[in-house]
Amino acid sequence: MCGIAGILSIKPTQDYPESRIQFMQKRLQHRGSDDQGIYISPDQQAAFAHTRLSILDLTAAGHQPMSIANGRYWITFNGEIYNFQELRSNLEAKGETFYSQTDTEVILKLYQSKGKDCVQDLQGMFAFAIWDDWEKSCFIARDPLGIKPLYYYQSGSTLVFASELRAILASQLPPITLSSGGLYGYLTRGSVPEPYTMIDDVWCLEAGCWLYSQEGKSTQNQYWQIQFTSEAISQEQAQAKVRAALMDSIQHHFISDVPVGIFLSGGIDSSSVLALARQVQTGNLRTYSIAFEEEAWNEGDLAQNIATQFETEHTEYKITASLAKSLLPKFLASIDQPSIDGFNTFCVSQVAHQDGTKVVLSGLGGDELFGGYQSFQKVPQMVRLAKQFQSLTPLMGRLGQGLESLGKSPRARRLGDFLQKKPTTPSAYGSFRGIFSHQEACLIANHYLPDAPIFSRQQEQRSIPSFPSLEDEVSFLELTHYMRNQLLKDSDVMSMTWGLELRVPLVDRALLETISSIPSALRLAPGKQLLTQSIPGLPDWVVNQPKRGFSFPFQKWIEGEWDDYFRMTNFPEQISLQLWYRRWSLAILQHWWESIST
Repeated sequence: MCGIAGILSIKPTQDYPESRIQFMQKRLQHRGSDDQGIYISPDQQAAFAHTRLSILDLTAAGHQPMSIANGRYWITFNGEIYNFQELRSNLEAKGETFYSQTDTEVILKLYQSKGKDCVQDLQGMFAFAIWDDWEKSCFIARDPLGIKPLYYYQSGSTLVFASELRAILASQLPPITLSSGGLYGYLTRGSVPEPYTMIDDVWCLEAGCWLYSQEGKSTQNQYWQIQFTSEAISQEQAQAKVRAALMDSIQHHFISDVPVGIFLSGGIDSSSVLALARQVQTGNLRTYSIAFEEEAWNEGDLAQNIATQFETEHTEYKITASLAKSLLPKFLASIDQPSIDGFNTFCVSQVAHQDGTKVVLSGLGGDELFGGYQSFQKVPQMVRLAKQFQSLTPLMGRLGQGLESLGKSPRARRLGDFLQKKPTTPSAYGSFRGIFSHQEACLIANHYLPDAPIFSRQQEQRSIPSFPSLEDEVSFLELTHYMRNQLLKDSDVMSMTWGLELRVPLVDRALLETISSIPSALRLAPGKQLLTQSIPGLPDWVVNQPKRGFSFPFQKWIEGEWDDYFRMTNFPEQISLQLWYRRWSLAILQHWWESIST
């Protein structure tokens, strides 16, 4: 895992590119402290920067930016390619020669062989850019599921890209102006939705897409998209298919030249990853968990029992309100874009880092793939009920207006928002997962952008592909919205704050493509039955525990010791901030905006 950045321009200015690319590299130093490098093309049309966290081939042969022997292609790469050994063997069979043991060189040689189609062969998480010094072109790509982030800014013939938004801003090229689309998306969803960022004209390259730039002109293409089909299959066949796909993913995710640890929350997903890991790893395994004094939130004992069951070297970090408050300044300084999540990953990543671990596995993705959230039941119910009353559209609209304006709870206001829209899965999902209603978001956004037009009620809902069931649609939305925009981005930023590579074996293209044909009635059965039944050795006391979700005692802390950090003023009085996540979202936004605009 690393940090990457670059500047492309056919008309380099006097202070470009060396000083600007150095500023960007410095902003990414936390992502890779083992090595760093800068490449500037002879004509100064391209400048690449890299900060390296050494995971594969720890020698100097893994230095980046990296080039092929004749200097035509140069790459800066962030991520891991888990099937790089198979790809390397195929290329060697065709006569290719390699000078390192890295996956980086494999991508470079694969691009030399296959061009843009190279991305179809890559299994893993990645964001990379390849400069062709002969054609004066640049190919930039991001992995299919969006595990690794990549941001870019284009003005005229100049294109800037980086692993983090703050590195883009460090180039001092884009004006620091809030994006109305990014701001509205954050207020309604709790995270910034792709392709927006919080800064105007800076974009996130969407998952499963590549960007090609030549002579100051750029084109984009989506090379992969999630697909769900429905084929006849028995319960036993589905379990066998899932088990084989999970084992394949776990085996690939353990490829590393340094030890690999596991985040263990005590829930089904992380326990499943550990149970699978124990089938491919017979030696020492390190696991890490968070515990609390507050019993209602504490899963420390459960995590310890699971660690004992699978014989791991377990480290528990007990967090109090006072200790957590002492971590807040560094956490706030680590935020790349505002989010209502991330503090949990920040804390447990610190534990792994202090223990000397550089790579960890996480159970992230199990809920989205196997139906672990209430949204899989509630959202289809909302859509079906709303469609039954479509003939009463004017009445429903007026009822929605009343609820949104006068509703006593945030959920009632978001429900009122939903009743004023078409009864689709995305609109119901937005209401169920939302933070502020449309009306509330517009009021808050006006506080920051008093003169900017804000999205209409319908504009923020993007269309989704057609799937066999409403439950499949919810799975698609959980994967591409909550997981991609919030969980994955927060996991990347907060783990890299501590120089830690976080891998997600349940978020894997090969795994998803294998199980995507399993009907939703089986794949998304309540309680993640298909997942738990497909993993031998998972104890019943883990499987049968109630779904709680890993969370912190934020409500208690924010109303108590954290009050000085989360005291909100100068916001519309009609917006309720009693629930912690609402006050958190606005406080994080305020801290973030003050930090980048001063």
